[in-house]
Amino acid sequence: MAGGTQHAWWAEVWVQAMNRRAARRAAKAAPAAGFVSQPEPRTIGLYARGKQLVAGNFLFAGHLIEAPGTPIWDIPCPSPAFEADLHGYAWLDDLAAVGDPAARQRAQDWTFGWIDRFGRGRGPGWSPDLTGRRLIRWINHAILLLGGRDRDAALAYYHALSHQTVFLAARWQVASPGLPRFEALTGLIYAGLALLGMEHHVDSAAAALAKECEREVDAQGGIPTRNPEELLEVFTLLTWAAQALADAGRIVPHAHLAAIERIAPTLRTLRHADGGLARFHGGGRGLEGRLDHALASSGVKPVPHPGLAMGFARLQGGRSSVIVDAADPPAGRAGASAHASTLAFELTSGRRPMIVNCGSGAPFGADWHRASRATQSHSTLAIDGYSSSRFAHDAREVLEDRARVVLLRQGHSDEGEHLLLGHAGWRGTHGLVHFRDLTLSPDGRHLLGVDMLAAETAEDKARLQAMLKRNKGDLHFAIRFHLHPDADSEIDMGGAAVSIALRSGEIWVFRHDGQAKLTLEPSVYLEKGRLMPRAAKQILLSAHLQDFQARIGWTLAKAQDTPLAIRDLDRDEPPSRP
Repeated sequence: MAGGTQHAWWAEVWVQAMNRRAARRAAKAAPAAGFVSQPEPRTIGLYARGKQLVAGNFLFAGHLIEAPGTPIWDIPCPSPAFEADLHGYAWLDDLAAVGDPAARQRAQDWTFGWIDRFGRGRGPGWSPDLTGRRLIRWINHAILLLGGRDRDAALAYYHALSHQTVFLAARWQVASPGLPRFEALTGLIYAGLALLGMEHHVDSAAAALAKECEREVDAQGGIPTRNPEELLEVFTLLTWAAQALADAGRIVPHAHLAAIERIAPTLRTLRHADGGLARFHGGGRGLEGRLDHALASSGVKPVPHPGLAMGFARLQGGRSSVIVDAADPPAGRAGASAHASTLAFELTSGRRPMIVNCGSGAPFGADWHRASRATQSHSTLAIDGYSSSRFAHDAREVLEDRARVVLLRQGHSDEGEHLLLGHAGWRGTHGLVHFRDLTLSPDGRHLLGVDMLAAETAEDKARLQAMLKRNKGDLHFAIRFHLHPDADSEIDMGGAAVSIALRSGEIWVFRHDGQAKLTLEPSVYLEKGRLMPRAAKQILLSAHLQDFQARIGWTLAKAQDTPLAIRDLDRDEPPSRP
């Protein structure tokens, strides 16, 4: 075990030991006798997942355990992430979405089972972020949890809430900066406002949350990880905390409200035409309706967002949205799940995603997680064997040799919205810079793209010549366009084009300028909430670099007989099983 990794392991062991010690001490505090006030439930669950839980199908962190009739705390946990999902209690939202007697019985049995087994500081659930997440759900769904229960059960419930609140007040500082700390502080605010005798925790927690807003949310409304779904989670927590403070007649700190106002336009920029988020740097599309609900609840009016939003550029035309990764990958602690996705894009037409990135492989294990972070898993150009950003040469799994954006120009013209980008991710290894030129027509029916590799300086050319010599005068690269699994595609026009049919009835046609070989290859779509990756396809433009530059042009356009507007009323159910 490397020295740095061993130190990190011991630090984590120490933190967990101190958490358990603090949890045991917190159990000695005087418990609250009831609620002062109860915040309005704002967490959103999924009915389909709730029904699966009632049936005994436990799908968490990419693992499915089928155990009908088995209490949730008796099922074997195949991974730490699975166990964390259980103790974080987000599944209680899903049971509440069902709300029938069977769902209520599961919610009560499993919650009072948690109190009996883990309520005095035992088990893995005593971390600040999981405790904050759990407290929010327990308070939101108090009526579900206490309905029909006797006085002794109610006192045990309030005691457990008080115990966790005191623990959070003592340990929120050890939560990792970013989303874990936002979860811990929001849970502490919720509990302090709701429980008798816990009000004295509110002011300090609100002040700490305001400081985190200043430290973690930048001037453009972004966070260090550049993960759009994580930004939505932070935004949602901030709106919940602000509404709870306001409902209790307390002043919401200015820094807290200012962060909400900065994040809202950024999220709108990262919102595709179908209401889902762009999938970059470990983030998914977000729960169905979660983004629009959070934006509406914030009360922040839509305003234009000039320039980049958290390092992403947006092109909008008609019913089409294109979102491009236009900045360097995140570094340091924020880069633990960063992807080598610089210059990659996604395209959605109406309610139908078409060009996508593969997504995060984290729910499917370490191998999928690492593979999903490679440039080849994104809709952009990649040189064979080299991602545009590369892992450190140790066990940290961070991108150390990161692509640097060296050119960025945005503009508008009669031809539509235009974006010209360049990154130097292969300058050090190959002497090459990747340029990408995109133009989306005003009606959103035509996306024109040009990808170019170029050795610009004498030093670049010397490095490229040395690389070509080692490769016997040949360097292979490919441009990938990963297709959503619901998009049906086939080679057309004698191999010169690809036809793409969306479920809305739209037909798109992909063409290129003949400077590369066009093929349709297998791909995968990595989607949270599913047991296995979904099979998909990718359009591949393969070429060889034999000089100091290569230029490939391509177009994505709606077929001429595709109408301008299509009634697209079919709804896609969120996944609950593979």
